[in-house]
Amino acid sequence: MATNQQLITVLIAVLAAGAVSFALTPLVKVLAIRFGFVDVPKDGRRMHKKPIPTIGGLAIYAAFLLVVLVMCKVERQLVGILIGGTILVGLGVIDDKYDLDAKLKFLVQIVAAVIPVTQGVIVDYMSNPFPFGPQYLNFGVLGIPITVIWIVAITNAVNFIDGLDGLSVGVCSISCLTMAVIAMSLGQTLEAVILGALLGACLGFLPYNFNPAKIFMGDTGATFLGFILACMSVSGLFKLYTVISFAVPILVLGVPIFDITFAFMRRIWHHESPMHPDRSHIHHRLIDKGFNQRQSVAILYVVASLLGVCAVMVSTSGPGKALMVLLAVAAVGGIGIKMLAVRSPDDVIGEAARNRAQETGEAPETPAEPENGTEEDRDS
Repeated sequence: MATNQQLITVLIAVLAAGAVSFALTPLVKVLAIRFGFVDVPKDGRRMHKKPIPTIGGLAIYAAFLLVVLVMCKVERQLVGILIGGTILVGLGVIDDKYDLDAKLKFLVQIVAAVIPVTQGVIVDYMSNPFPFGPQYLNFGVLGIPITVIWIVAITNAVNFIDGLDGLSVGVCSISCLTMAVIAMSLGQTLEAVILGALLGACLGFLPYNFNPAKIFMGDTGATFLGFILACMSVSGLFKLYTVISFAVPILVLGVPIFDITFAFMRRIWHHESPMHPDRSHIHHRLIDKGFNQRQSVAILYVVASLLGVCAVMVSTSGPGKALMVLLAVAAVGGIGIKMLAVRSPDDVIGEAARNRAQETGEAPETPAEPENGTEEDRDS
C-alpha cells in the first residue's frame, strides 16, 4: 500500500504537469496557427466544421517530459520509453502537417517500440489464462515481438478513438488514473509518479480540447499517449502476481482495445486494409444512434471508468471475486456490442447519404452540433 509520502509525491506530479500543460497549450495554439498546423475538415469522417489548430500534443509531451525528468530517477527503461515517445512526437508533428503514408508511420512506430524493448521493457511472462499448464507463461525470446506488437497496437488504438473532442485525452486520463492507483497499491512509486505526470499533462490540456475544441492534440499527442500507456502497462500491469493478471491491462485500456479490434475485424471482413479509414468507430456509432458529441464522450468516459474500477478490483481481489468481475464485464460488454451492432433505418440512410456525398464530392448532411464540431478521426 502507498504511504502518505508516496501519495503526496504522485499528487505533486499531477498538479505540476497539469499546470505546465495548461499554461503551454495557448502558446502551442499560437504556434500551430502561425506555422500552418491547422486541420481543415475535408471529408465525411471529420465531424468538426471549422479549421482547428492541431499539434496540441506538444503541450502534453513537454509537461510530461519536464515533470518526469525533475521528479523521477532516470533509469534504463525510462530512457528507452522517453526516446521512443520523442520519436513518435516528431513523427506526429510531421504527420499533422503533411499527412504521411500509413505504411511509413507504421514502420516508424515499430522502430519506436523496439527502443524501450531493448532497454528491458518486455512482456517476458504473464499469468496463464487457461485452466491447464503452469500458473505463469514464460515467453522467453518471444517476449520481444509480443511486446512490440502490444506497444504498436495500443499506440494506434488510442489514435483510432481520437475522433471526438476530448474523447481520447479523457479516456487516457482515466487509464492513467487507474494504472496509478494499481501502481500505488503495489508500492510501485516510480511507475505511479510517471503515470501521475501523464495524468496531469492530459488534464491540463483537456479544458482546451473538450467540446467545442479550441485545439486538437493531433497524431502528435494521440500516438504519444498510446505509446506511454502501452509501455507503462508492460512495466507494471503484465507482471502482477495474480492468477488473472493478464486481464488487467486489457480492462484498463478496454475502450481503445475494443475499438481497434472491431475496426480491424470489420475492415478485413469487407476485404479492406486494416488501416483503411472509415466512419464506423464506436464514437461514430453512438453519434448515429442519436447522441450528440458531448453525450457520446460522456458515455465512453463512464465505460472507461467502470472498466478501470474493474481493473483495480481484479488486481487487488482474490481469484474468485476477480473472476466474477470479469464475467460481469463480459456479459455487459456483450450486450453493449449487440446494441451498437444493431443498425436502425436512420443509420442505413445516413451511411447511404455519406457514400453519395463522397462520390459526388459534396458535404454530407449531418445532425446539428455545437459550433466548432469535434475532433477528427486519425486512423490513416
